[in-house]
Amino acid sequence: MFAMDSSHQSNYKLSKTEKKFLRKQIKARHTLLRHEGIETVSYATQSLVVANGGLGNGVSRNQLLPVLEKCGLVDALLMPPNKPYSFARYKTTEESKRAYVTLNGKEVVDDLGQKIILYLNFVEKAQWKELRPQALPPGLMVVEGIISSSEEKMLLESVDWTEDTDNQNSQKSLKHRRVKHFGYEFHYENNNVDKDKPLPGGLPDICDSFLEKWLREGYIKHKPDQMTINQYEPGQGIPAHIDTHSAFEDEIVSLSLGSEIVMDFKHPDGTAVPVMLPRRSLLVMTGESRYLWTHGITCRKFDTVQASENPKSGIITSDVGDLTLSKRGLRTSFTFRKVRQTPCNCSYPLVCDSQRKEAPPSFPESDKEASRLEQEYVHQVYEEIAGHFSSTRHTPWPHIVEFLKALPSGSIVADIGCGNGKYLGVNKELYMVGCDRSQNLVDICRERQFQAFVCDALAVPVRSGSCDACISIAVIHHFATAERRVAALQEIVRLLRPGGKALIYVWAVEQEYNKQKSKYLKGNRNSQGKKEEMNSDTSVQRSLVEQMPDMSSRDSASSVPRINDSQEGGCNSRQVSNSKLPIHVNRTSFYSQDVLVPWHLKGNPDKGKPVESFGPIGSQDPSPVFHRYYHVFREGELEALCRTVSDVRILQSYYDQGNWCVILQKA
Repeated sequence: MFAMDSSHQSNYKLSKTEKKFLRKQIKARHTLLRHEGIETVSYATQSLVVANGGLGNGVSRNQLLPVLEKCGLVDALLMPPNKPYSFARYKTTEESKRAYVTLNGKEVVDDLGQKIILYLNFVEKAQWKELRPQALPPGLMVVEGIISSSEEKMLLESVDWTEDTDNQNSQKSLKHRRVKHFGYEFHYENNNVDKDKPLPGGLPDICDSFLEKWLREGYIKHKPDQMTINQYEPGQGIPAHIDTHSAFEDEIVSLSLGSEIVMDFKHPDGTAVPVMLPRRSLLVMTGESRYLWTHGITCRKFDTVQASENPKSGIITSDVGDLTLSKRGLRTSFTFRKVRQTPCNCSYPLVCDSQRKEAPPSFPESDKEASRLEQEYVHQVYEEIAGHFSSTRHTPWPHIVEFLKALPSGSIVADIGCGNGKYLGVNKELYMVGCDRSQNLVDICRERQFQAFVCDALAVPVRSGSCDACISIAVIHHFATAERRVAALQEIVRLLRPGGKALIYVWAVEQEYNKQKSKYLKGNRNSQGKKEEMNSDTSVQRSLVEQMPDMSSRDSASSVPRINDSQEGGCNSRQVSNSKLPIHVNRTSFYSQDVLVPWHLKGNPDKGKPVESFGPIGSQDPSPVFHRYYHVFREGELEALCRTVSDVRILQSYYDQGNWCVILQKA
């Protein structure tokens, strides 16, 4: 289809089809600018941005490159990971103009067989921020070709998925995969094994020769006595986690059969390393990689891999000029462990359930317990981290700005839980006052010449009916019971005059919504570094949900069941009632609504404050880690909570980058 710019439109009457195409092309331009900071130009250049032609929406390099090369010699093709667009640079401007005219509106078929329409626009330059060079996590090894194809076939055929389900070694009734345990059964309810109840028969005899060989060759030091076999389809995966320290010895080895896979490893400092596990390879985790790094497999049907054949295993590099998609197949894993008979004494006591002195707090069963939990895991934490927290909270969110700017001039507005006051100065035509439970955050507001005072959101010392509007951004999710969350809503409504409006934001369980990941999940602290350039100039949009440092401490001490690598499971863990609060792994999906979220403090904290410490890899000055309590909301939960408050109607409810939001009006 012929694509026209605005200079031709005045002298040419567009057909209905051309008008429709032009609208979509303009929309693609605006979307690239708004969400990715990619600015297109109206004149021809050598470089094009190809919307819909990216790894993120299932178009591989092998599919796209031949289509582009029909229009001329492609000098470079950059395909950023997980993005729905790519950059192409032609040898000459004439060739790029030919591609612009010929390929705009062209249908291509992605790797799933679905039709995708390409929209091309010129860019002055095309660049992408490259991740810093990475190394494998310490103690991690991938051994390629550890078995032959005939041995692989023999192992796969030895697994009988049809045997009597009364047999203790047979598969369990799990939603996302088939699983068999041998030697000892892994118990999902406590993420551990019963060491006094071994399963009959031990490990299958077919495994003995392989284990003996690995012992002789030095890949393992202990002969395993527990094995879990998993079989799962493309699209299934496993949440990020650390295997229970007290359950198994140092070595954990996993044999990949049937299909290759990319496993993601993550350090507490946020360093993320994607590692390719080829078919018939052995993954060996010892030391730091076993005890400190989380590992998991993202739920997807394609993995982003190197386009070049070698190296096959190891780290997936960030070279956007050498990335493509690999379709997953049916994968079976044999994961071997040695059951630990004594407490773990590893070098990582702060994530070790055998060595932790304090158990995570329990879920509150009374208002008094809830208040105590909030005092320790909300109020005290924000007092400690106020300075660092404030330094990360400086960009107002667009929908909140829109709400404030739409209010009539002269409106009196209260910001309940104002933090560092980033919304208090958004609209100079309003009379805004803020309040927060943290004295240190209120002091920051005052330093910025904002009106703010210290109070609890359940008891705001402001006259009833005196506010034209209120905002409560990321506050109500810090209250530990439903009753206290309702009370916080009632207090906001009390402040409003009849007809007054309130905007409320809370963190959502659903960090992936309408097939789009939130900025929180997309966030990556390693996206700094040198830029790979091929005639381009783009800015990567800053995350809406600001970076929060990571600590991968969601271990068995939390006592909350989750899928563990001993079971390599599905991506949706079942909701299980348990009194202990789990520690969330930052930048991952939520698997519990009530969680402790880590904050890795930068700066000089109070040395007398007892906090956990984790430094970056190789650092000699570990930074303290604080934990904040959150109740993350499910879809519809915030609206249901609002309906329990009298004299209120919901004007609007929506999802905004990992948050559920409502606009209320007082009757």
